[in-house]
Amino acid sequence: MRALYKSEAAPGLQLVDVPEPEMGPADVRIRVLRTGICGTDLHIQRWDDWAASAVKAPLIPGHEFFGEVVEVGPLVHDVEVGDLVSGEGHIVCGTCRNCRAGRRQMCIRTQGVGVQRDGAFAEQLVLPATNVWVHHSAIEPEVGALFDPLGNAVHTALAFPVVGEDVLVTGCGPIGLMAIAVARHVGARFIVGTDVSAQRLELARGMGADFTVDVSKHDIREAQKALGMREGFDVGFEMSGAPTALPSMIGNMNHGGRIAMLGLPSEKIAVDWGIVVTHMLTLKGIYGREMFETWNAMGAMLQTSAELHDAIASIVSDRFPARDWEKGFAAAAAAGGGKVILDWTEV
Repeated sequence: MRALYKSEAAPGLQLVDVPEPEMGPADVRIRVLRTGICGTDLHIQRWDDWAASAVKAPLIPGHEFFGEVVEVGPLVHDVEVGDLVSGEGHIVCGTCRNCRAGRRQMCIRTQGVGVQRDGAFAEQLVLPATNVWVHHSAIEPEVGALFDPLGNAVHTALAFPVVGEDVLVTGCGPIGLMAIAVARHVGARFIVGTDVSAQRLELARGMGADFTVDVSKHDIREAQKALGMREGFDVGFEMSGAPTALPSMIGNMNHGGRIAMLGLPSEKIAVDWGIVVTHMLTLKGIYGREMFETWNAMGAMLQTSAELHDAIASIVSDRFPARDWEKGFAAAAAAGGGKVILDWTEV
């Protein structure tokens, strides 16, 4: 089969022929139709310090995908040949304390698809059946390929109740944009998005943000004033990892405010912990998706809301045949627009 392959611990990828992946009795073989390009994939392509510390080459990267089941192992049930599927990219051990307690997203031995084991940038992918999500209702292939990052957005957006609340979203990349759409769908009152990209701020308004702030030019408090807010934001989604984002968010929260943090900081962040204590703020780290409550929630929301489905679909800004993967990676690295999709029916 054809696959994007990192043959050695060095920058770059190659589209080459590799052996088809082997299956176990509890595994599912999937013909990959679409994949999304994630920031993780860019790190692996560049082979930066993070990639060198987390990834062992050779490897097929990629973890955001949509495909069709072509084979199931003899121990598999509830997944059938012909099913259209996405997949949970965290393979868990099943025996640590958290796994046994049903908190699989907190497994201490998690292996990442496309990071610690071969992933989805290929014509075929093999996954444990327990990681396969079957789409039982119609869905666009591009949206199916976004279920992994959409799950991050839903996990973040539903970390705290947002009905009738004022929500601040720092970082309007694809996941931040999806979180805005989810918060709007669920019933937030005012939603404010911040970024330094005019294009992404425009996309945020299209997702349902009531006000946007270019934080390179303006202060978030201007949004509060423009919207007639009197007491600060109730809920925050920190999606950027930028060193100034969390302190700025903390300074704009109402007393008792709750912050869900998905963005991974690239450097140490100076936090005024005095404000956190005296304003009784709650900070919660978000990683991946809850298995599988998040998947149930996003599947149900998309199934029952054509408006939300269309909003998520609009996140896709570029589509390339898999054979043109270099153009796709370049578009994703530009980081000014939405999500980039590779079509694996055109290799």
